[in-house]
Amino acid sequence: MGKKVVVKLHELIDKHNISMRELSRRADVRTEALNELANQKRRNINFGHLERIAETFDTNDMNEILTLVDTDD
Repeated sequence: MGKKVVVKLHELIDKHNISMRELSRRADVRTEALNELANQKRRNINFGHLERIAETFDTNDMNEILTLVDTDD
C-alpha cells in the first residue's frame, strides 16, 4: 500500500465560484499547468505555483489544496 498526493483544485474553484481560467489569471499560473494538477496528471508540483494558488484563495492551510491518500499499489 502506498501514498499519493491529490491536488484539490476542482473543489476549490467550485467553492470559490471561479473558473480555471480565472484562477490562472489571478495566480499567474498557466491554465494547462493548473489543469494537469487538477486532473492528477503532474508528477512534480512547483512550490511557486502552490504559493500563488494559496495566496489567490487566501489560505495558509495546504490541506485545502492538497491531500495525501492511500493507494493500492
